[in-house]
Amino acid sequence: MADRGDRTRAVYVISVAADLAGLHPQTLRIYERKGLVEPARTGGGSRRYSDDDIAQLRRIQELTSEGLNLAGVQKVLQLEAELMDARRALEAARESADRAVELTHRQYRRDLVPLNQSMVLFRRASP
Repeated sequence: MADRGDRTRAVYVISVAADLAGLHPQTLRIYERKGLVEPARTGGGSRRYSDDDIAQLRRIQELTSEGLNLAGVQKVLQLEAELMDARRALEAARESADRAVELTHRQYRRDLVPLNQSMVLFRRASP
């Protein structure tokens, strides 16, 4: 699996990106105008697409094939991004809670005194 940096590196020109996504280059321009995809730009202003952009274009194509218009696609993509952010936040909270519980358990173990060291037997003297 490619690491995150490789997936976000913008290397494809618009014609290659369009071929990879199975779309016409003009469709990519329309999607960009609608805010559905945001390719990187070279110093000269040429568009460059990354593997993540290609995946996004394929997702857009999938949604439009299912009958959504571009406004609907935009809303779905927004909700999917929010869901992903919420999942990441939940996972971070779980990890933080797990660390706090483990730290608390370690502290309990340090505070506990073994039973055989804390017990002193008292006997009454015989009358």
